[in-house]
Amino acid sequence: MAKVMIVDDDRITVTLLQTLLSLDGFEVVVVSRGGEVLAAAQRERPDIFMIDYNLIDITGIQVIKELRAQTEFAKTPILMVSGMNVEDEALKVGASVFLVKPFEPAKLAGLFTQLLSGR
Repeated sequence: MAKVMIVDDDRITVTLLQTLLSLDGFEVVVVSRGGEVLAAAQRERPDIFMIDYNLIDITGIQVIKELRAQTEFAKTPILMVSGMNVEDEALKVGASVFLVKPFEPAKLAGLFTQLLSGR
């Protein structure tokens, strides 16, 4: 079972994604603050990250930079999501894929499986 770390401070979105991804066979770990991601990632060792651009404390861009600076997460797939089109910025710092909100949550499991098989 693949482990997904969702980095988002929107409780409603997180609850929906947790439910859907769990039903699709993923283990889900949630972190609501960007500044807590690195420690949580080192503890949990997720197979894939899903990071929101707008977080309560720092941007998702900063989180991606921190993760990519760690050798153990340099190649881990990262999906960034945002209501704004910041795709170029996200991909430049190391996001594997970018999705503009609103996206179809039911398609995430397939996208995650695709990203994980491409590693």
